[in-house]
Amino acid sequence: MPLRDKPLTGDGMINSRKIDDLHPRVAVLCRAFIAACAQQNIDIIITSTYRDHESQAALYAQGRTAPGRKVTNARPGQSWHNWRCAFDFAPIVNGKVPWNDANLFTRCGKIAESCELEWAGRWKRFPELAHCQATFGLTLADFRAGKTIA
Repeated sequence: MPLRDKPLTGDGMINSRKIDDLHPRVAVLCRAFIAACAQQNIDIIITSTYRDHESQAALYAQGRTAPGRKVTNARPGQSWHNWRCAFDFAPIVNGKVPWNDANLFTRCGKIAESCELEWAGRWKRFPELAHCQATFGLTLADFRAGKTIA
């Protein structure tokens, strides 16, 4: 599955925002989510889709060995982004992302769930209001063992 853009991080790492860089079945669900949000008058941008292992390592280092707050508990190969099954999103209100509006993110999460996506805002450990994924019953161990989404 080729990437359509040069890496976005500027140093050789890939952290894509392109829906086409998701697995095709996940891309369909992502587009359905964006359309369902639009029907509710919510504009959505996609902030991250596929990440290579190097980009995931850099994110994992944040708040640990690099400056910043922790943004992930997933090491390289342990993020659904690495397997093209996850995306991060943000609602846009008056040209800005209201990061502190948990109600709006929850509303988006419910819409995502209605589109057959798993919304990470429901996770008990490290909930992520801006993260959705579709694994189609596979585990990370399945992917590491070479299994793929049909």
